[in-house]
Amino acid sequence: MIDFRLDEEYEALRKTVEDFAHAEVAPVIGELYEKEEFPYAIVAKMAEMGLFGLPFPEEFGGMGGDYFALCLALEELARVDSSVAITLEAGVSLGAMPIFRFGTQEQKETWLPDLCAGTALGGFGLTEPGGGSDAGATRTRATLDGDSWVVNGSKAFITNSGTDITRLVTVTAVTDVMENGRKEISAILIPSGTPGFEVAPKYSKVGWNCSDTHELSFSDVRVPAENLVGTRGRGYAQFLSILDEGRVAIAALSVGLAQGCVDECLQYVKDRVAFGKRIGEYQAIQFKIADMEVRTHTARLAYYQAASKMLRGEPFKKEASIAKLVASNAAMDNARDATQIFGGYGFMNEYPVSRFYRDAKILEIGEGTSEVQKMLISRHLGVA
Repeated sequence: MIDFRLDEEYEALRKTVEDFAHAEVAPVIGELYEKEEFPYAIVAKMAEMGLFGLPFPEEFGGMGGDYFALCLALEELARVDSSVAITLEAGVSLGAMPIFRFGTQEQKETWLPDLCAGTALGGFGLTEPGGGSDAGATRTRATLDGDSWVVNGSKAFITNSGTDITRLVTVTAVTDVMENGRKEISAILIPSGTPGFEVAPKYSKVGWNCSDTHELSFSDVRVPAENLVGTRGRGYAQFLSILDEGRVAIAALSVGLAQGCVDECLQYVKDRVAFGKRIGEYQAIQFKIADMEVRTHTARLAYYQAASKMLRGEPFKKEASIAKLVASNAAMDNARDATQIFGGYGFMNEYPVSRFYRDAKILEIGEGTSEVQKMLISRHLGVA
């Protein structure tokens, strides 16, 4: 019989992160969010807890856990704030994971210890101003000049790319063009501070205001030939496999936001009185919260199942897309309903549901839009 109960280690981790989120994140994140400040102190505390090293082996300074452990941590963080959760998600699955999955032993030994310790962050440079999901739109180029790659181009919407502790970004770049006109795309590791590597001012965003996001430009950036990550010509394919894992993580984060909306509403409807009754006594409110709980429960089961297949080494691309689609929809719908339940207070930034509403929409866009997920699901069903 299938058993969805967490074992003792997973439950202990989940409870530890839950307590941390309420004790350390909740009291300060509202002010940081309004100031659009990166939460360095919170990140440092998460680093001390070992969260950035959760799915990595101990030989590189990791905790020896797995990807599901990371997902549990992301869900609990996002119940309180998604900016903090996405900083962890991007730091692990986008910053460190490409090096762990595809890097050389030397690259792993050089970069992973600090990334696992959380004392350094890495970026994941796939999206460009003219395209993200479309590999053919990649315009950044890397030319092999002797024993160096020379990189020119730009990347857009790159998380963790401009903090004081950012140490690198791994980017996709066109390294050749085949006779049939198809682009050869490879992955190149570029350390922060390399001459010609410029980080633009941070974006003014609708949500995720404590998350660090920038456009990057590369003008004759020269790095050693050994900074090729993985196999030449396989950079885009490598990044797609990283995104498959990342979609499970984003699904977990989305579930956390959806659950946070339920949490806040359950407390609010006990206190708020309208027409002489607590609003939780009205059936309209009861049904709305019931719908929110159903969405959250269903989305959690979806990401659990995708993570289970991933950890067993089975194909999970379709399940990752289903989980990401269902969970991001749940987050967006729950945020809208929570804001409606809170009424005018839901429009005030002092209440968490206003942050949830602002943060939810990007979950239907980042790491593959909802439309891309539907395309992938259809393709796996043999429709496309």
